[in-house]
Amino acid sequence: MKKRILTGDRTTGKLHLGHYVGSLKSRVDLQHDYETFILLADVQALTTHFDNVELLEHSILDVAKDNLSVGLDENLVTLVQQSQISSIAELTIFYSMLVTVNQLSHNPTIKTEAKNYGYKELTYGFLGYPVSQTADITFCNAHLVPVGEDQKPHIEMARQIVRKFNALYGTEIVEPDIMLSTTPRLQGLDGKAKMGKSMGNAIYLTDTKEEVLQKAKSGVTDTTRISVKMPGHPDTCPVFAYQKVFSTESANIEEMCKNAGIGCVACKIKLAETLNAFLDPIRERRHYWDTHEKELKDIIISGTAKANKVGNENLDKIKEKMHILIK
Repeated sequence: MKKRILTGDRTTGKLHLGHYVGSLKSRVDLQHDYETFILLADVQALTTHFDNVELLEHSILDVAKDNLSVGLDENLVTLVQQSQISSIAELTIFYSMLVTVNQLSHNPTIKTEAKNYGYKELTYGFLGYPVSQTADITFCNAHLVPVGEDQKPHIEMARQIVRKFNALYGTEIVEPDIMLSTTPRLQGLDGKAKMGKSMGNAIYLTDTKEEVLQKAKSGVTDTTRISVKMPGHPDTCPVFAYQKVFSTESANIEEMCKNAGIGCVACKIKLAETLNAFLDPIRERRHYWDTHEKELKDIIISGTAKANKVGNENLDKIKEKMHILIK
């Protein structure tokens, strides 16, 4: 049997190029070699959007569409709605008994996210995010979790929790391996932070050609280059960082920039052309799912049912080991 991957996205809006580079591309590459569970993480979305559930309702479908639009095959992967998996909720409670508040409050990713959202006081759900994420990964005994560098502390905590739980109860929960993205994280074209929904600096997979062009034109370039005739410094230019990831001509563009052979405006227009060429087939697949939502909902429902079966079988084995399953 194939080993299993658990990955997914918080359902807080449409996905962007940063998601593609950080995780979506690896999912597409791995789907033939691993049994892949894609979590539509609506419970985790509530940690920051509990007061905007209307967004979550639309985002569940948007995130599913984005995953399928980039090349994931609905016949190979399993789309799972997180809130409908009862074993995740139960495992979250069990695991929370083994994790201290001190451990959670010192998690660097939690601290960074709290700062980004401007939270001075943390809800129980936000603070316990790594615990629920451990349940997400282990309800189906996932062997591998592809993540970005910022998620590494969460997966390390998940491994610690599983190790402790297995030692305490004699369970055989799989200790997940981590697969870190080898592609550098995309920063926003504004040059100020990572690309993110909450940052307002994202190029979405659903952006139109005109939107991509306008965003590319507004991108920050080499601030020390005040004339087209001056040599540029592509290694410090946010726009060139995108060229390096998406353009097959990046080496040539880099050379021209260093030798004042291309201006920043021309480079931005060239980037827009490159990104639109990349996004065109994604837009085409997205249009299919926009016009076949009933089919998409059926895929999510059947995938969630499959995941519930897997999760409940695993949970029964865990409860037996914990001596709390009465037959």
